[in-house]
Amino acid sequence: MKKTIGILAHVDAGKTTFSESVLYLTGAIRKKGRVDHQDTFLDNDPLEMARGITIFSGQAHFTAQNDDVYWLDTPGHADFSSEMARSVSVMDYAVLLISASDGVQSHTEKVWQILLEQHVPVFVFINKCDRNDVDPDAVIKEMKQRLSEDILDLRHFRERLTDDAALTEQLAGYDETLMEHYFRGDTDEALWDSSLTSLIRSRSVFPVMCGSALTGEGVEGFLHFVLRHTPTNYSPAGELRALCYRVRHEDGGKRFCFLKLLSGTLTVKAPIGNLQEKVNEIRIYSGLKYQRVNEAHAGDLIAVPLTQMRIGDTIGDASPMRSPFRAMTSAALLYDQVPASRMLEIMRMLEDEDPCLGVRNDGDAISVQVIGPMQLEILAQQILDRFGISVSFGPPRILYHETVSAPVIGIGHYEPLRHYAEVHLRLSPAPRGSGIHFRSYAHVDDLSLNWQRLIATHVYEKEHKGVLTGSPLTDVYIDLLCGRDHLKHTEGGDFRQATYRAIRNALMYADSVLLEPVCRFEIRIPSDQWGTLAGELSRLQADCEPVEYMQSACRVRGTAVYARFLPFQDVFPRLTHGLGTLQVFLDHEVSCHNTQEVIQQKHYNPLADDTPDSVFCSHGAGFTVAWDHVRDFAHLETPASDVLKETKLD
Repeated sequence: MKKTIGILAHVDAGKTTFSESVLYLTGAIRKKGRVDHQDTFLDNDPLEMARGITIFSGQAHFTAQNDDVYWLDTPGHADFSSEMARSVSVMDYAVLLISASDGVQSHTEKVWQILLEQHVPVFVFINKCDRNDVDPDAVIKEMKQRLSEDILDLRHFRERLTDDAALTEQLAGYDETLMEHYFRGDTDEALWDSSLTSLIRSRSVFPVMCGSALTGEGVEGFLHFVLRHTPTNYSPAGELRALCYRVRHEDGGKRFCFLKLLSGTLTVKAPIGNLQEKVNEIRIYSGLKYQRVNEAHAGDLIAVPLTQMRIGDTIGDASPMRSPFRAMTSAALLYDQVPASRMLEIMRMLEDEDPCLGVRNDGDAISVQVIGPMQLEILAQQILDRFGISVSFGPPRILYHETVSAPVIGIGHYEPLRHYAEVHLRLSPAPRGSGIHFRSYAHVDDLSLNWQRLIATHVYEKEHKGVLTGSPLTDVYIDLLCGRDHLKHTEGGDFRQATYRAIRNALMYADSVLLEPVCRFEIRIPSDQWGTLAGELSRLQADCEPVEYMQSACRVRGTAVYARFLPFQDVFPRLTHGLGTLQVFLDHEVSCHNTQEVIQQKHYNPLADDTPDSVFCSHGAGFTVAWDHVRDFAHLETPASDVLKETKLD
């Protein structure tokens, strides 16, 4: 049975050490490595070894209990949450590690939310229970309060469920049939065991065990339990379906796409999907090493050399990847060793490997969008190590977004001589954090399906700018209401021009809203420093939860507008005399608290950027019509909302 199991945790919970124990127990490695010795199997990148943290998702492959297991080790630091989220999308099951000394942290809650959204069943291991200053009971209680009431405490479970009356009674509460078996005194172990498996798979319960990854205490029993209760049903028959979750470039320039095969079989030299490419090589990675195979089946994680696929792309009828993470800040890239064209090529390659690394070319300057400041440090070192180029970054700037507060219609017309396309779009608000959505209400009798799909491609292919500050547009539905082509003169590029102009035209009429990021933070400091820090957080207008006191230390969680909180991160070490820890990550976006001030600082001219105007033709020559007069020249009448038909294309 093929299965993919991922391990997730907050930073310093012992995740990599736990993975070393698992790999040692399964025979995948002969000797357990240590993070402090820089010799672990999965944290093998020089950057990871130097910093002692996981930055890139690692993959191991082993066989245990007759199962073919892919083990994914993911980053725990909040700045690399996008890497973690991409790995979650290919997991069948997840192991969540929680440090007994740290408890449930803010990032743990974020990880839990991602697992919930992806419907991934979860097993929990409370680590570092060999320490004398920890209270696993308190951690269990905190998990039930912060994560789920359906935490299933299996710390004292050994082999047979029916030997524990309290446990079977708890399980019976989740299923009426089980309740009947419980009242009848049914002790059929196979029945209870299979029922527990079903409850885990449906995310009705979340089993919890404890131990120590460093000493190995409890790890073997936990692993045995996990492997026994993680069934999968991949079929090598049928249509090939796959998801691309990772891209890496070798030193020689060869580009590999990492795929999770969801169904079907892939063989070397076979064409793949509709990409018009053949697979010349199939690799199965385990750490830095890989094995070449001639055939891969559903359930496998493989790497294949492809030029066209991007992270999140799918083959066949597979659900696309969803990443909830956005950049927090943008910083100018500073360099002087190579031409701008070469630097942009390098940054595009790195962006290809991490789509959340937004690279913008503003003509004279290249800017980089990141989730947090550590990502900039890692990026600079990565560029130096891989390409031998020393770079630095300007001061981080808040990355804003723009959206609309009410539906608005825009028209784009592109008709220079021997070209023709007209597009009518409606922009309307979408749920916060959902991004851009395209829907078509145009009838195929009026505009053929291939043109509608082409318009959808043009909606998604670029980052559309808002008209307030030029910030990226987000959280909108873009609805195609109607459009027109010309049998003789329309070319594909014509609809690109018409679509871009229609979106921009709508934004010129829209009631636009500037969005700014809100961060979630978690602070640990000595208790006697709380008074000083409380005043500072009040000045920042942070929304803090009640302080949690733990012996001589205290923990504070809360949220704050990131524009206010960003400078605080620089002064935090000084305020706490280096004795505090601070974790920050993006939580959501809200309407900007100082919109007019930001607009004035940006000095953005919407008419000097992407054009909202249209091009019409008269007497054999094209002429430009200003955006506020396009409706007077449009060839089509925009359908009224009450006569629009059901969505034809999503």
